[in-house]
Amino acid sequence: MTAEAVKAARLVAEAAAKAPAEEVPRAVCGALCEGLGMDGATLSLLTDTPSRQLLAASDDAALLLEEIQFTVLEGPCISAAHSGEPVAVHDLRQELSPWPLFGATMRERLPQVGSVYALPVFFGDYVLGTVDLLALRSQALSKEALEQASHVADAVAAALLPTREMIITGARAPAWEPQEIVRAHWFDTARAVGALAARQGLTPEDALALMRAEAFRTGKSLADITTDILRGP
Repeated sequence: MTAEAVKAARLVAEAAAKAPAEEVPRAVCGALCEGLGMDGATLSLLTDTPSRQLLAASDDAALLLEEIQFTVLEGPCISAAHSGEPVAVHDLRQELSPWPLFGATMRERLPQVGSVYALPVFFGDYVLGTVDLLALRSQALSKEALEQASHVADAVAAALLPTREMIITGARAPAWEPQEIVRAHWFDTARAVGALAARQGLTPEDALALMRAEAFRTGKSLADITTDILRGP
């Protein structure tokens, strides 16, 4: 690894070692921003499935990046989780995005973001989730820098190992504000899918698709739709 990647991996490891288990994801996101010179970072699990779980986001812009991908069900983090390869969008303002809904929504709701990078996080041979990195500038990471950042994602996987019980069981929500949005990703979306499926006689997959369609129709986030469903019919 380059000196910069070694430094970033060290910052991730140190941040995780100092934080209580429930605060590790948030601490890791902060260390990624500092170590890789990015303006935002998110960490999520199982990002190519309906059971996707947000662990942490470094700030509001990073959280909105997650919300957009969670709602439109496409984007760099979903592709990275599916392929097991890093995914780069070097210039969101000029590049033609391979994800039409994601690209259009990003330009509308996060016009200040210039580039986005997604790194798969491996546990052994299994892609457990992704790290998303965003920068206000375009071309924030070169091809070589992106390859080095992939090594830093290995440090993220190692940092999460001590928290695996929390992550796998979902017994405790990650410590990040606003708690209601984290909770919508962590606990409540699955509950809402089950409730809607039972009410309307749908499969969970169809219930989630209906929730996403309602998000498109109303302009709300999927977290907002989740809240509406759990409040009642």
